[in-house]
Amino acid sequence: MNPEQARFNMIEQQIRTWHVLDAQVLSSFKLVNRERFVPAAYKALAYTESPIPISAHEVMLSPVIQARLVQDLGVKPSDSVLVVGCGSGYTTALLAHLAGKVLGLEIDPALVKTAQAALSQEGLTNAHVLEQDASSTSALHQRFDAILMGGSCAQAPEHLLQALHIGGKLLGIFGHEPLMQATLVTRTGETQWQENPLWDTCAPRLHGFAESSAFHF
Repeated sequence: MNPEQARFNMIEQQIRTWHVLDAQVLSSFKLVNRERFVPAAYKALAYTESPIPISAHEVMLSPVIQARLVQDLGVKPSDSVLVVGCGSGYTTALLAHLAGKVLGLEIDPALVKTAQAALSQEGLTNAHVLEQDASSTSALHQRFDAILMGGSCAQAPEHLLQALHIGGKLLGIFGHEPLMQATLVTRTGETQWQENPLWDTCAPRLHGFAESSAFHF
C-alpha cells in the first residue's frame, strides 16, 4: 500500500462524494495518517470503506461518516472539543488540526494506549485521550465548545448536553436500527437546546448509554 496515494483516493473518491467540501476539513484528512490508528492486521484496509475492527467489541466508523461528522460539527480554532468514545483516536487527531484543544474519552484501556501512541506519532500536542466512561453522569467536570460522539445512542444524553458552553454544539448519531440520524444539538441558553437532524445513517452503539432517556427539548 502506498499511503499517500491511498489517502488521496480516499479523499477524492469517498469523502468528496459525500458532500464534504470544506477545505480545512479536507486538509486535516490529508495530514493525518489513518494507518497509524488501525491495528496492524488491517493496515491494508486503512483507507477503504470496509469496517475495521479496532478491538473485540469496537469498529472504526467509515471515512465518509467520520468526515461528515467532523465537517458538520463545524469547530473553530479557539474551540475546546470533547470526543466521546474516541476509539483508536482518529477523529480526535482530525479535530486536533481544526480546534484549539481536544480531549478524547475511551472506556477500553488498550484503545486508550493505541490512541495516545498514535497521537504522539502524529506530533499532536493539543489532543489527549483519557480512560473514562463518558456514559457516567459524574464523568465530566468542565464545559466544552463542541462534543462529538464516536458512535450511536438512543438520543442525546442529558449530562453531555449540560457539559456544553452556551452556544456550544453536540453532534451524535441517534435513534434505533435500521434508521438513525446524525443530529446537531446547539445549546442556546442555560436550559435551552435546539435539535437539528442532518442526515440518515447507522452506527454501532456506544457502550454504557441508556436506550431511553427522560430528557426532552
